[in-house]
Amino acid sequence: MNRTDSRLAVDDFATDAIDIDHLAEHGYVIVPNFLPRSQCSALYDYAQQLPQQAWQQAGIGRSDNYTTNTAVRQDKIRWLSAQEPLENAYIEMMDQLRVQLNRELFMGLFDYECHLAHYPPGAFYRKHLDAFKGRSNRILTTVFYLNSEWQETDGGQLVIYGDRGEVLETVLPEAGKLVVFLSDVFVHEVLAGLRDRFSITGWYRLNTSINGRVDPTS
Repeated sequence: MNRTDSRLAVDDFATDAIDIDHLAEHGYVIVPNFLPRSQCSALYDYAQQLPQQAWQQAGIGRSDNYTTNTAVRQDKIRWLSAQEPLENAYIEMMDQLRVQLNRELFMGLFDYECHLAHYPPGAFYRKHLDAFKGRSNRILTTVFYLNSEWQETDGGQLVIYGDRGEVLETVLPEAGKLVVFLSDVFVHEVLAGLRDRFSITGWYRLNTSINGRVDPTS
């Protein structure tokens, strides 16, 4: 694949499609068509053609507490880097969204980190929180889906739970769909699917460092 032909146009994402009021009121929002189909296809094709060594087994925890546990999580990931043009275009696009969220919701979001996620058939991620109050600088989680023609029978749904354990949303991982939710509020899980499933998961963070040092991203 010619990577230079598949760069994202940063201005193509649909900021006006994001229901900021819903995010402010409920703590999460689902955007069905965040990117056009052509841009989703570019990202999907890019993820598919990456060599095996570009991926790593996903883990749980951060820094000294980081470990892999395939009984909890079975996806493989690739952290996005500004050095790769297509990856950088996605990062820049999400940074524009960060600016919009800060402007409209006064969230003080400092930066953004994200990775590609590949769930092979049968892979899952058990119920978890992305952050714990007072113990993480991750504020908002984003999940963007890349697979086209995804059906309910394919599985792989994202399930978001309420504070009493009730199901709030069961999200079909369809190409172009973006999910945004508060990282330390919503327990969620990824159900096993029957097909290879690709997405980009990211986090908007606060800078809780001291003496001018920026917090590490992992």
